[in-house]
Amino acid sequence: MAPTAQTYIDALQMEAHPEGGFFKETYRSHHLMDVTQGGGRISAQRSVSTGIYFLRKKNNFSAFHKIQSDEMWHFYAGQALEVLELNERGELCSTRLGSDILGGEVHQHVVPANTWFASRVAAGGSFSLVGCTVAPGFDFADFCLADRAMLVAAFPQHSQTIAELTR
Repeated sequence: MAPTAQTYIDALQMEAHPEGGFFKETYRSHHLMDVTQGGGRISAQRSVSTGIYFLRKKNNFSAFHKIQSDEMWHFYAGQALEVLELNERGELCSTRLGSDILGGEVHQHVVPANTWFASRVAAGGSFSLVGCTVAPGFDFADFCLADRAMLVAAFPQHSQTIAELTR
């Protein structure tokens, strides 16, 4: 019998993620580095890198947000995960993380720092188990959840997708 979402949640001891879905931090570097925030005005210390398992179920999504670090996504199990990004040129880019590399899916994908992005299980799937590696390491102080009205004002051509993937 194939593992279910609950199989992974239990086996990996995952907990509810504030953004939806489930996660388990698997790595936080003990090495620290100084990073600048807020236009280079404030310095903060962050781990050099962090890693998590992240599980998303169908009919649930990760709303548009951005962080101040690059985030590499890794596909592990389940069905494809769609990662949607709004780039600086106003384009909506979609990447499918999954196992069908001959069908255009990828096992790894990097979302550049300060990019608005969201994710959801691709149509027809029931869950996606992925990993996220963040460098400099993830800290909730660097997390910014999109305001729907602000994002629509900045990217009106993508208002339908923004409405679907914001809370």
